[in-house]
Amino acid sequence: MPLDRKVCTQGMKTAVSTPDGAFEQAERLARRTRKSRSRLFSDALQEYVARHAPEDVTEAMDRVCAGLGDQRDKFVSSASRRVLERSEW
Repeated sequence: MPLDRKVCTQGMKTAVSTPDGAFEQAERLARRTRKSRSRLFSDALQEYVARHAPEDVTEAMDRVCAGLGDQRDKFVSSASRRVLERSEW
């Protein structure tokens, strides 16, 4: 009977080649942060992908703005108007 892969592992296993210096730095960071090497590499990959997916950031900001609605703060509007009136164009 085949084993369900999701039961055996928490994610995809893969092998990558890394320069020795980068690997040694990662090892030190893993020890310092008390993370497993797998956890460190997984976190790093997720962060890298997130930074290189600006459309995800834009979509998240759009959702937040949509949730806020069109509520205007009278103080902020008034203060903004005064600042603009004193600014040279």
